[in-house]
Amino acid sequence: MFCHSYGSVVCGLAAPRLAAADLVVLGSPGMRADSVADLHTDARVWAAKDDSDWIGKVPNVELFGLGHGEDPTSPGFGARRVPAEQAKGHTGYFTPGTDSLRAFARIAGGADSAGAHRTTGART
Repeated sequence: MFCHSYGSVVCGLAAPRLAAADLVVLGSPGMRADSVADLHTDARVWAAKDDSDWIGKVPNVELFGLGHGEDPTSPGFGARRVPAEQAKGHTGYFTPGTDSLRAFARIAGGADSAGAHRTTGART
């Protein structure tokens, strides 16, 4: 399942009930979870964010029920990081020829690495 922007919040909330082998979030403001373990899913969790994406300026906090929590691309979250250096902005992740689109194709095809690297605490 591929979840972009606010859709990743919805995917985070639905994660325990999703029948998906992989959960990929891109341009995410957070998933209402502090870590992959908090998602309560057996799916492999992947995350992508380009440095030029404006979503990076949104604070990744949750306080008194407001906000969306930890950045899924942060090492402490534990998702497998998807390369996205060529994505350019908030909507460039699926642009033909980008590293992110190539990685997404590998993930959808069932590859374990997809050109991505695991961050600390990632679940398999």
